Amino acid sequence: MKASYKIISLLTLLLILSGCAGTDFARQARIDKALERQSEPVTEYRIGPSDVLRVVVWRNEDLSVQVPVRPDGRISVPLVGDVQASGKAPETLASDIETGLDEYIRQPHVSVIVSQMSSHEFTHRVRVTGAVRQPASQPYREGMTVMDVILGAGGATEFANLDSATLYRELEDDVVAIPVNLDAILNSGNIETNYRLVPGDIITVPERRF
Repeated sequence: MKASYKIISLLTLLLILSGCAGTDFARQARIDKALERQSEPVTEYRIGPSDVLRVVVWRNEDLSVQVPVRPDGRISVPLVGDVQASGKAPETLASDIETGLDEYIRQPHVSVIVSQMSSHEFTHRVRVTGAVRQPASQPYREGMTVMDVILGAGGATEFANLDSATLYRELEDDVVAIPVNLDAILNSGNIETNYRLVPGDIITVPERRF
């Protein structure tokens, strides 16, 4: 009877351990996949809110304007009225405005120039929060790392739990938490977790529990 009880207990323990191992394996697989994500090259600029556009209508200077993209993503153009600009390439927006002007002008030719790319500054950023001297949202730069962002935030405070920092990265409509050892990076020169960042990354540094 005792032997049977021991066998059942052992099998139960093995099932629990295998379940934990499976969960850890799946979590690590997600982390590895998130770390494989690279910053995507910009192949075509897309207009966004707060950009400033110069709309030039050839041979119609009175219809040419310089306008900001409103928070709703639209701009106002003479004769045409409100036009959706956000999310479009300048060439696509120019074609849309030409279509709107076609009933007023014979064969209109429109050019759209992005004179101020403000929206890029809002979307291409990384953020650091928690026990750092200057929590901030920083413009993303190609090749920047965890250490670059921490140093840009003035470094960690004396209350920071450097062993338990976390890098949060979006992956397939989810957010993956990636452990970061700031103590190893900053104090030991061990850069194993000094990961390269991508736009949208968030680094959180917790405080120590006393």
